[in-house]
Amino acid sequence: MSEWIERIKNTAKSDKKTIVLPEGYDPRVIEAAKKVIDERIAEIVILGDPDKIDVPGATIINPRHSDKHEAYAKRFAELRARKGVSIVQARETMDDRIYFGMMMVKMGDADGLVSGACHSTASTLRPALQILKTAPDAKLVSAFFVMCTPKEEYGEKGTLIFADAGLNIDPTAEELVEIAHSTAQTWKGFMFDEPKVAMLSFTTMGSAKGRVPEKVQAATELSHQRYPELMLDGDLQLDAAIVPEVAQNKAPNSTLAGHANIMLFPNLESGNIGYKLVQRFGDAEAYGPLVQGIAKPVNDLSRGCVADDIVGVIAITACQAQQLAAKS
Repeated sequence: MSEWIERIKNTAKSDKKTIVLPEGYDPRVIEAAKKVIDERIAEIVILGDPDKIDVPGATIINPRHSDKHEAYAKRFAELRARKGVSIVQARETMDDRIYFGMMMVKMGDADGLVSGACHSTASTLRPALQILKTAPDAKLVSAFFVMCTPKEEYGEKGTLIFADAGLNIDPTAEELVEIAHSTAQTWKGFMFDEPKVAMLSFTTMGSAKGRVPEKVQAATELSHQRYPELMLDGDLQLDAAIVPEVAQNKAPNSTLAGHANIMLFPNLESGNIGYKLVQRFGDAEAYGPLVQGIAKPVNDLSRGCVADDIVGVIAITACQAQQLAAKS
């Protein structure tokens, strides 16, 4: 377990938050819940059948039998009235564990939600956007992975953020700008050093032409105009972004090349492949996809996750809830 995730766990322990887990039928989720409770990282609510779930210290709720079911249904019907959702439809929707869990967060009965061990990203984000909405200052919802590698010379002692590696398929230059800015703000909430964003491509400083590098170059220029305080540069190949010796050769005039800690991918394809390569071949811990831009803490999981991955994401979600509470 990396030093970074241990620090996150300790932060979560300092002010315990309540995290709801809708996937109470997944054995990895149950194992993770037990570990979280044993380590006193967070209070846990598991949605499922109380007769089939044995997790001492957790609150087990069957949404269909909950005394909050009707209140949640009424509130959901109000939220979706413009979409024509009736109270009958809302009651049926509240039987869905993810929707019920989102309403727990909406109504203040939980501080955050973690799902995705056996659901698609869309299954988690759709109800989040319908119920919790986007954060007031968010222009775009995006997803990222925290990658904790044994290579301490990279990022913050081996910890980097990869974005967007979980949600936006082919972001425009404008969207890349907002993803970069949001991810830099996220970095400040979790790390000690300053965010340094590398706008990645298969080229470095216009060394070749193509639609992707041109998009990345446009995003870089726009970022400098819109967020001049942000340390950001591109287009950069990955080695030029994190290896000082390569940066000196390929991008000698760059202010951050060779020292980047945020890898901003040009599209979801490269981001998803990239994080999995680092995770599997580089023995890295991968936490995510974590979501930024939602009004309250909701995080996704890779369906290939193990219990320790879930524990880490729960701890991160609890820390996000702490940060949100500190702002209010």
